[in-house]
Amino acid sequence: MVDWITNEAPKWIVVGLWLVINAIIFAVTFISYRDGEEYFYLRSLVGTSLCWARGSAACLNFNVMLILLPVCRKILSFIRGSCKCCPRPLRRQLDKSITYHKYIAYMICIHSAIHIGAHYFNFERLADAQLARDDDIRNYLSRLPKTPNGSWINPIRSADPDPTKEIFKTVAGITGVVITLCLIIMVSSSTEIVRRCYFEVFWFTHHVFIIFCLGFFIHGAQRIIHRQINLDTHPIEKCADKYKTWGTGQCAIPEFEGAFPKGWIWLLVPTVIFLIDRFASFISNFQRVEITKIVTHQSRVFEIQMQKKGFSASPGQYVLIQCPSVSRLEWHPFTLTSASGDDYFSVHIRRVGDWTNAVAKLCCVDEGELRDTSKLPRLKVDGPYGTATDDVLAYDVAVLIGCGIGITPFASVLKSVWYKFCHPNETLPLKRVYLYWVCPDTTAFEWFQGLLLDLERQMRMRNTENLLRYFIYLTKGWNSNQARNIILHDDMADYDAVTGLHQKTHYGRPQWETIFKELATSHKGQSTGVFFCGPKPLSTILHKMCNKFSKSEEKTKFYYNKENF
Repeated sequence: MVDWITNEAPKWIVVGLWLVINAIIFAVTFISYRDGEEYFYLRSLVGTSLCWARGSAACLNFNVMLILLPVCRKILSFIRGSCKCCPRPLRRQLDKSITYHKYIAYMICIHSAIHIGAHYFNFERLADAQLARDDDIRNYLSRLPKTPNGSWINPIRSADPDPTKEIFKTVAGITGVVITLCLIIMVSSSTEIVRRCYFEVFWFTHHVFIIFCLGFFIHGAQRIIHRQINLDTHPIEKCADKYKTWGTGQCAIPEFEGAFPKGWIWLLVPTVIFLIDRFASFISNFQRVEITKIVTHQSRVFEIQMQKKGFSASPGQYVLIQCPSVSRLEWHPFTLTSASGDDYFSVHIRRVGDWTNAVAKLCCVDEGELRDTSKLPRLKVDGPYGTATDDVLAYDVAVLIGCGIGITPFASVLKSVWYKFCHPNETLPLKRVYLYWVCPDTTAFEWFQGLLLDLERQMRMRNTENLLRYFIYLTKGWNSNQARNIILHDDMADYDAVTGLHQKTHYGRPQWETIFKELATSHKGQSTGVFFCGPKPLSTILHKMCNKFSKSEEKTKFYYNKENF
């Protein structure tokens, strides 16, 4: 029996609750504008499109309030670190913050479309009201004079109005266009293709959210939605049909005032939280970072070892690095490859782009010089920030799966596990670690092979080979003749012909169903954390395997965790 509750239920509870809140906000607002007497005459002018516009506006307020919270990295890392006593499913939702950020953005797009469409209908009908017959109540309402206290109901005062032009005469119309353009720019530049191929485009265009927020703050400043304020002297049930005698009998002329804008109130608190988060990062960036060592590895990889006062990180966390000598605007994420027990923190950088090549040149990686560290480039480091691997030590069994460069986060994890295992005073619930490395070419990450060789040697010395089992799968970079030669020599050697490790390399793709079936059989009743870093197609497969082999009757649980940066 497939147990989807382990991995799916917490997420869909959060999403379901969010959808229910959206539905309630929309329904309550829609009904209040549909049935509220203070909006009777405004409904007489524009019909039910008023209700659609205000319902979607209320949902926009709610979602714009939420949109900034999932990207407050400092605060989320603090919450993750301070709520270790909270249930694991609750903590794991913090790893989905970017997913929730996207969901909220989609909801904003949907309600923006409803809001824009409804208001265009509103202005069409307000313009038509100016052209109505003299005996039509719409004509009468439209010609009510503007009073010193702003008592009017139809913002269009032209005799022969153009609805489109009238929209651009309002603050709401102008700011609405600006907000919509910002939304289109942000959403269109956030597609996976743009983020992967043109990250700088995504990074720069996403900062138009500042203009978006400013436009949102002043969007309702003109108060063009007016409600009646003298229902006591002009009750709707008695006076609505007597508009020709208003002001002469028991029915006073209806008075109106603009509804107080609430959008800025919804956005104010998350904006303050976001600014606090950014200010904390800004202060952290000015702390001195000292480069203690530059290590050149094979395959165009170099390692930077650094020290920073008060810096402390958990296994698998990442930092954002800026090199002002290269660019004062670009921040690049790198997974920490040092362990929590090291007296430094380090990142491994592979030279694959302009920025990484420029940093390597400033560090004289190719020249092989041992330079005075004071002459090395100045770096700014923001972080560390938490990832799914923060909880890797809390499971009975950890399954680490890296695809290509996705193996990098697990360097710190393996070092930290070994450090805690070698210190008896350190509590370590984790009893077994499995590492699966799927790579097209092992020579591309020879520095990681060196780490495995070192761990293998130390485990043999301590007779603790059962702590870590690793499997390397080579999927490309060899032909059938080379494979036969490798297999022939492997049968006669104690070490793998490709990696030099005791564990033999597998050729081809892993059979994940067989692997998970064996894991489920070997670790019945144990909590198994599966941690993956790699492409989305493989992530989908692994996610399904975790759901398939999590069985309630055997109390076997595979908790799926994917790295997000």
